[in-house]
Amino acid sequence: MLQISLWKRIAIWLTCAVGLLLAMPNAFYGPVEGHNDAVKEIALSGNTPELEAQRALWPDFLPNGLVNLGLDLRGGAHLLAEVRVEDVYAARMDAMWPVVRDAVRGLTPVNEVQSEVGTLRFRLSDATKMAEAMQIVRGLAVPVQTLTGAGANDIVVSGDNGIITVALSDAEKSATDERTMQQSLEIIRRRIDEVGTREPTIQRQGTQRILIQVPGIGSAAELKEIIGTTAQLTFSPVVRFTTDASDNAGFGNKIVPSLDDAGVYYVIERAPVVTGEELVDAQPSFDQNGGPAVSFRFNTSGARKFGDYTAENIGSPFAIVLDDEVVSAPTIQSHIPGGSGIITGNFSVEESTRLAVLLRAGALPAKLDFLEERTIGPELGQDSIDAGKVATIVAFAAVLFFMFAAYGMFGIFANIALVINVGLLFGLLSLIGATLTLPGIAGIVLTVGMAVDANVLIFERIREELRTSKGPARAIALGYEKALSAILDANITTFITAVILFAMGSGPVRGFAITLGIGILTSVFTAIFVTRLMVVIWYERRRPKTIEL
Repeated sequence: MLQISLWKRIAIWLTCAVGLLLAMPNAFYGPVEGHNDAVKEIALSGNTPELEAQRALWPDFLPNGLVNLGLDLRGGAHLLAEVRVEDVYAARMDAMWPVVRDAVRGLTPVNEVQSEVGTLRFRLSDATKMAEAMQIVRGLAVPVQTLTGAGANDIVVSGDNGIITVALSDAEKSATDERTMQQSLEIIRRRIDEVGTREPTIQRQGTQRILIQVPGIGSAAELKEIIGTTAQLTFSPVVRFTTDASDNAGFGNKIVPSLDDAGVYYVIERAPVVTGEELVDAQPSFDQNGGPAVSFRFNTSGARKFGDYTAENIGSPFAIVLDDEVVSAPTIQSHIPGGSGIITGNFSVEESTRLAVLLRAGALPAKLDFLEERTIGPELGQDSIDAGKVATIVAFAAVLFFMFAAYGMFGIFANIALVINVGLLFGLLSLIGATLTLPGIAGIVLTVGMAVDANVLIFERIREELRTSKGPARAIALGYEKALSAILDANITTFITAVILFAMGSGPVRGFAITLGIGILTSVFTAIFVTRLMVVIWYERRRPKTIEL
């Protein structure tokens, strides 16, 4: 018969109450968002009267989780970037040249010769020492650090006519590609997080591409300024100065322009002493003249190399190079221990702050080519929100009217459960920090229609049982019992589809899958438990002899 134990009733109503409480902040989106932003800012930079007033917009003891608005609703920037992994091959060979040169020089003098990008070629002064030199170079190889490359070395060495060629092996290239993409993803994420953007989408597409979507940012150009700068910082020995950009730098060297002095170029060694990868901190600061600057600090390894070099090269110029431009080239006056220093230049306060952010987030391992860029204005996002609201309200009103017209009192129970269902859906989306997109709104509209489908199956089954002259209590019990299998079959198959869409899709497709999948769970819960509890409570109080259904 119709019996639901007290603990089940409490659990059902408690679940509904918690879900609606979690969903409540979305009804006050502006104040809650302002409160959350103020809390983050206070944690980062300390409290101020303005931040405290903003924080007071929403009580701290209430839930403050929100359903984040996606790019198509809030507006923002969309970029599709391709990573130049070949740049990493070239950098590896450039860094390897001093090591190879020093290893072979004890056997015979060597000179670097022109080679393709990503390979290293050098000529032996004594070609009869070819076999011994190749053996020495092969001894510099290390195993590839991946499971797929197990047993392979990182370099391939070949020689002909007194010239030895060193290149990365295919296994090492594959491992380098994977490592480069992972580093690029992480550094882009850190750079975007540093400037406080909300819920960005940063994901890999294919083998060498990265999709970047950042809601709430002004334009694609602004986003490119944040992530497009490689911020590759190196500290390199200066060979000489020149005013001719076409001057012959010589093998192992390269010509880079001065950032501040037009027409001035520096010939520097291609292999740096220390790189930005060994930085552990960078902060905006001011130099001894009060001008904006950036202070930095190396890790233990970088501090040791920096200190050793400055101790051995007092009186020599030393170039601080940022993205192939010399920021400054001071003369080393004394030994600099401790691994700390300062970068000066003609910076504005904004430029020094941004440079510190880029250096602190780390250098991109390779440059990015932007294949696609779009800016979505907030007006278009607001239009999408308004259209979604209209669609949801129309669907909601139509379903509510149909259920009341078709099933009377039982339809009212289903309508109440439908309202609770939408509340639970938003509560769960807020709890997991989901991002709502326009397809996500479509998923909610679809959920509204599907939410009453289970109730329709139950109510129609109860009607059939009433036609067989069964009593109201028995008809209601059998209606829920016999409709359960059909409800579970229909919703399980749809839920599997949502899981597949989430696993195989990306971006807006995932947004649709998330709202659809969570909507199925809340729909089944409200149909099987909430609606049934309301019907049981009604029956216990009224004890009707017949049911008009």
